[in-house]
Amino acid sequence: MAISVSKKKAKINKRVEHKESFFFSSFLAKLRFRIPSIVIILTLIFLWSSSTTIISGKVVHVCISSRKLNDLYCISAGTEPNIDTAVSPLNGTSHSVFVDQKDTASKESSPSDTRIAIVDENSTLIDTISNVVDVSLQKSSPLDIPIPRVNDSVTSNDTTSNVVDVSSPLDIPIPRVNDSSTSIDTISNVVDVSLQKSSPLDIPISRVNDGVTIIPSVKQESTITVDSFSGNKNVSFRNSMVKSGDEELMIAYNDVEDQLQVHRSWAATSKNNATCDGRGIYVYDLPTKFNKDLVAQCADINPWVNLCKYFSNDAMGEPIQNLGKGWYQTHQYSLELIFHSRVLNHPCRVHNADEAKLFYVPFYGGLDILRWHFKNVSNDVKDSLGVELVRWLESQKHWFQKSGNDHVFALGKISWDFRRYSNTIWGSRFLELDEMQNPVKLLIERQPWQVNDIGIPHPTYFHPQSDNDIIAWQDRTIKSNRKSLVSFAGAARPDAPENIRSILINQCTSANDQECRFLNCNLGKCDQPESIIELFMESEFCLQPPGDSPTRKSVFDSLISGCIPVIFDPFTAYYQYSWHLPEDHKKYSVFIDQEDVRRMKVNVVERLMQIPTKERENMRSYIIYELLPGLVYGDPKSKLEKYQDAFSITINNLFQRLNKLEL
Repeated sequence: MAISVSKKKAKINKRVEHKESFFFSSFLAKLRFRIPSIVIILTLIFLWSSSTTIISGKVVHVCISSRKLNDLYCISAGTEPNIDTAVSPLNGTSHSVFVDQKDTASKESSPSDTRIAIVDENSTLIDTISNVVDVSLQKSSPLDIPIPRVNDSVTSNDTTSNVVDVSSPLDIPIPRVNDSSTSIDTISNVVDVSLQKSSPLDIPISRVNDGVTIIPSVKQESTITVDSFSGNKNVSFRNSMVKSGDEELMIAYNDVEDQLQVHRSWAATSKNNATCDGRGIYVYDLPTKFNKDLVAQCADINPWVNLCKYFSNDAMGEPIQNLGKGWYQTHQYSLELIFHSRVLNHPCRVHNADEAKLFYVPFYGGLDILRWHFKNVSNDVKDSLGVELVRWLESQKHWFQKSGNDHVFALGKISWDFRRYSNTIWGSRFLELDEMQNPVKLLIERQPWQVNDIGIPHPTYFHPQSDNDIIAWQDRTIKSNRKSLVSFAGAARPDAPENIRSILINQCTSANDQECRFLNCNLGKCDQPESIIELFMESEFCLQPPGDSPTRKSVFDSLISGCIPVIFDPFTAYYQYSWHLPEDHKKYSVFIDQEDVRRMKVNVVERLMQIPTKERENMRSYIIYELLPGLVYGDPKSKLEKYQDAFSITINNLFQRLNKLEL
């Protein structure tokens, strides 16, 4: 049988030899008969498993990942003439690319086979990839922060947010965000980063251009060395943060700081509150289910704490007599209620929406999240109120006049709580909705790669009614007897071994009380504001390591107490509050890299002992007299004339932002 086949093949080859045009076909035929069928099948399977075909509008994209080169190659072909296409690897050159992530399990079982993608979910022809699972290179995060994901809203709005998630040595996920706000030309380029130096995906750092096309183009960034920014007075943080040679990390940090420069460009140069001409604020009268009904559930939101007492006195809580006038038992999640009360009392509030320039939406999204956390409900239930709110806003004519850019939300929890990761149960997806990309979101912790997320201070216990209340507290704070060099109020994180809190506690407790005092919050000692404020008032420095997320309310408690915060992660403060804290962080804080602490390269107490007394006094004076008034939220009935509080600074900057966008 084999001989017969061989002869037949030879006969065919003789015929073909006389026809030169069929030589190549004959060669393939001979090769085909000599390769086992199973090899051909396996080859086809391999090619299919390592490639992705996506039809988007008038363009067909075929992407093939190379296991050997750890690169993704994409071929784009137009279905009509004169459509630009490209073939390019992800190696730092310009490219247009979709990436398909087949299975999150692959990142654990075979990292080198994982394929990352930026996918526009509005591609209606490929339903199977309308929702893309995000990739996190970090298998576990000590901060336990949900990784943001591609916006897979059920809406069909054309504005989308394309996200590729990667993780950071700072133990916080660094997402790739394609901001859909088309009216902000100054931020059309948003960073795409991978902070891990030895990434299994080996994807270079590049910048994503937020264009109008479905597939964002990525342009190459020139290589930057640490010395590139030496002598730059406008970027004081860059030089002191990134260690020599860590170019990828520095590029990532620089891109975040570039975005913060956009925020600072929106800052008002003066109080701008002398007149309300052209500065009308309209407060939507929402159905009560979006705010008041949520407050009415205060007794049941948390099974261990009745929050109702904290929401009294316009959400300032019950007065604290021992600390003096203007001090209250304010809960850390009261921002939504406090901000709402202040807006209702703002002198520029208008009751006719046609007279407004700024539109405030009093949605208590943080309370909406809290009420479901301890209940066994589906994610659809958790998302339902936010989706309902968006539908309600779409029935209002002013929602569309500037594509939502003139609308603002104040949300009393961290941004991650509103950007639920697809495989988790915590939080909602409210800020992932397409319609929520253009409005400004005021948050106690912003998502560093969302330009319309603005970080504003956590509410503290101090709510002055007048300039004299602030002056009296400044005088008391500057004269306070600082008995201890260092203090730390907090608790260890035994379930997060990468967290540095246990190391700091050991270093603190190993010293005497004059050097370091530790207030153990696990023992309930932090439940009383008096204990915390007293500790900070008697300390030169206050340790502020990350906890469940990078930011801490304690940072602001320490600042208003004149205690110099010691920061270990730039996302705790430096990359958050660009409207309320200066760019030069050395004026008000000390930075110690948490990696040095984790690797036992530094004893924090000993490091702080080396800071001269004069330098401490200068920092404290700056904190108390320059920063303190702008870090507190005044009483809703406050009449501040000399000072701007945190609320006034925020409102004035929101107006300035709109002015800049209209230029």
